[in-house]
Amino acid sequence: MSYSILRNEKHKRSNASKSYMHNERKNKNYSNTNIDLSKSYLNYHLKKPLGRYEKEFDRLKDENHLKGQIKDTSVIVCELLMTSDKEFFDSIGENETKRYFEECYNFVAQYKNLGKENIISAVVHMDEATPHMHLSFIPVVDSFDKNGNRIRKVCASDYWKGKNSYGNMQDAFNKYVNDKGFKLERGESSDRKHLSTEEYKKLTNFEDTQKTLNDITLDLPNVPNIKDVKARFFNRDEQIQKEIIEPKDKLIEQLYADNVKLHKELSKQTHLVNMASKYKEENSYLWNENNKLNKKCSDIEFESSYKIERIEIKFRKELNFFKTRTNQLEKALKEWSEAIQLFAIFICKIVGVPFTDTLIKEFEKKHGICFDFEKQMKKLDKSKRKDDRKL
Repeated sequence: MSYSILRNEKHKRSNASKSYMHNERKNKNYSNTNIDLSKSYLNYHLKKPLGRYEKEFDRLKDENHLKGQIKDTSVIVCELLMTSDKEFFDSIGENETKRYFEECYNFVAQYKNLGKENIISAVVHMDEATPHMHLSFIPVVDSFDKNGNRIRKVCASDYWKGKNSYGNMQDAFNKYVNDKGFKLERGESSDRKHLSTEEYKKLTNFEDTQKTLNDITLDLPNVPNIKDVKARFFNRDEQIQKEIIEPKDKLIEQLYADNVKLHKELSKQTHLVNMASKYKEENSYLWNENNKLNKKCSDIEFESSYKIERIEIKFRKELNFFKTRTNQLEKALKEWSEAIQLFAIFICKIVGVPFTDTLIKEFEKKHGICFDFEKQMKKLDKSKRKDDRKL
């Protein structure tokens, strides 16, 4: 009989994007050789995310008014792998397979009052050997704030709170799908990390180890019965040496050599596991540091943009002020020039001297000024350019 399979994986912000790239088939290449990208068009969503999982978390947290203190080390997404075996899906057919995953989706939405609004993505993969669904959700629980008001908050530790909480979910899941008409036995619980066959082979250097183990011989060689040995009177010591002692010595030497090989292989595997653990820790640290640097760069970029905008506004106001003042001065100087000419005409009338253009030109030439404002400005501008050339 087939089993109902439910596996859980928790993601922090630093590794949620990796899950997104795999589940939503955003990568170009995959280490999992079971994936047939030519069949990826058969994959479908029960809920499709608008963007990366960490961005969807931020959006849904705001939209659903979710509370909770979120740190870099906080789990923000839980991912469930929901499936059975290939024989089960082959036996129920395409329509019932779709209904099975729809019921899986409904189970998660109602379990612990999660709600469909807190599910980030639910995608069914049909491009691998066995159909399965990756359902990613925000671990939301009912709680109370300091004032005793009911709130919804993000807290993975509270969602999985209690002894055997994961096993309880498996029990509830198996009962739910059976109530919906799918006859499946409950899968076995395991807290161990599930590795794919290819990942396990790479981690343990599987091929070399298997060859070594196959080459090790633990069977004892055939030796004559001790009674037969005693019955031989002639060349007795020589026969014992040849038929018993020498084969036993060869066997011990062979076992020792095989043991040395096995020890070397196991040492390599131990070293590989230690290096993998070290790289995992370093990778996690680098991810955290990279996120911090990205945040700092974003803050600096925002602050710089804000300051530049403020400076532009300030200088634009000052420029407009100077333009206004310049226009006012030009108008005042023009009026002053006209007033001087009227005053000159007035003086000429009093002293009885006729006022002519020749008189104005002689005055302008003698004193180096122009009554015409525009001509005076051009003259000053020409003089300034001449001084600039000298400099």
